Amino acid sequence: MTATRLVIKPIDSPASFRLQAYRKLKEAITAMNVYGQAEEIRLDERRLSQELGVSRTPIREALTMLQREGFVRTVPRRGVIVVRKSKQEIVRMIQVWAALESLAARLATQHASDREIASLRHLFDDFRDGSPEGHLDEYSDANIRFHQAIIQLSGNPVLVEMTRDLFIHMRAIRQATIGQEDRAKRSIVDHMNIIEALQRRDTDRAAALVLKHALDLAGHVERHCDYLD
Repeated sequence: MTATRLVIKPIDSPASFRLQAYRKLKEAITAMNVYGQAEEIRLDERRLSQELGVSRTPIREALTMLQREGFVRTVPRRGVIVVRKSKQEIVRMIQVWAALESLAARLATQHASDREIASLRHLFDDFRDGSPEGHLDEYSDANIRFHQAIIQLSGNPVLVEMTRDLFIHMRAIRQATIGQEDRAKRSIVDHMNIIEALQRRDTDRAAALVLKHALDLAGHVERHCDYLD
């Protein structure tokens, strides 16, 4: 298995190297699949300095900021590593996500436009007539955009902000599990039912379906993801 690497671009402005390094590193960590390999993901200051085109001082300061936010941690004799949650921590995070996304679905039935809700169906145009198993990377991306869209359609910026950092781990665990136990095919059915409830403005059903969909993921992780520990 190819080791997971951060994909980052060099800093091209002299202004605030520390903040730019922080933003680029956070963006790269957010975009990567932190559960895609069994080995821990280490960050090397020297390599990051070379790739970002700045000295090691702003890199070190950026990593300190990321550590305060819980994205990385420093381990004696091993260096800086990207934080990954244990199985039980992931289950608890999914349970919280389930409640928040269910609320988002409830709000979406009240505030989202017909056009915005209808656009959710187009995320799965390439998969409804065939099996997603042959295109898991593409389906995983569509799946993630769907759940992000539900949050956005709530129209509540506080809810969007509350879920932003949580979604980093939600996205990664969905990527890691989408190919297991026929989950991709079953998730399409769930998504279509959720969209139908949203389009009918059936607030209680939309909220209940989203809640169940997320809690099903929590149950799957609890049963099948011992490797997280």
